[in-house]
Amino acid sequence: MAPGTARRLLLLLVWVAVTWAARPDLLNICMDSEHHKTKPGPEDSLHEQCSPWEDNACCSFNMSLEYRKDISYLYRFNWEHCGKLKPDCKRHFIQDTCLYECSPNLGPWFQKVSRGWRRQRLLNVPLCKDDCQDWWEDCRTSYTCKSNWHDGWNWSLGYNRCPANAACRTFDFYFPTPDALCNQIWSNSYKVSNYSRGSGRCIQTWFDPENGNPNEAVAKYYADRSGAGPSEAWPLQFGLALMLLWLLS
Repeated sequence: MAPGTARRLLLLLVWVAVTWAARPDLLNICMDSEHHKTKPGPEDSLHEQCSPWEDNACCSFNMSLEYRKDISYLYRFNWEHCGKLKPDCKRHFIQDTCLYECSPNLGPWFQKVSRGWRRQRLLNVPLCKDDCQDWWEDCRTSYTCKSNWHDGWNWSLGYNRCPANAACRTFDFYFPTPDALCNQIWSNSYKVSNYSRGSGRCIQTWFDPENGNPNEAVAKYYADRSGAGPSEAWPLQFGLALMLLWLLS
């Protein structure tokens, strides 16, 4: 092999290695946040509604105990700012928190942010439409005072309270449809999917671990579609590699 050709091939291999390594790995990762583990892994036990993630979790047992408290030390967030939530409604918020804190399958929807307690957030996670429908049905007659629970609270006592002049009304006043609830409550962290549970195309808030974690396949599907997986990335890289060879010839 001529020295010039060998040099060009070496440059090509270095370039491919660098660009390949620079691609973010969106699968089986934890959010960069104060209360998440740095890497997912098994837990001997997780409390109640977080238990589906015991085999591979981004949360710890002690954290899972806090998620069910009305005002936990983690975020000092009070779900029951307008009085007691109905038990079936509260169950959905605990499940939502378990998914957010424990799941290692949300990487395709991480977005960088700059806050003291987290460096990433979720954006447009495709939530299964039947999960959203059930959440809305079970909460529609409970009470809240806001349609966006991310911001705008009164934190003067160290936990969230309704802002001034915000009236407590039933959920279906602030969230007239299931989509309104799931899309708006956490500032578009979720985007209700047209798909249902078991489709392999939407994230489930709960699953039976005896049958495996269906969200693993969902995350892989969307990671590949984003161009992060090898099946999507290699054609572009191959084309750029040929262009680089041509320029160096």
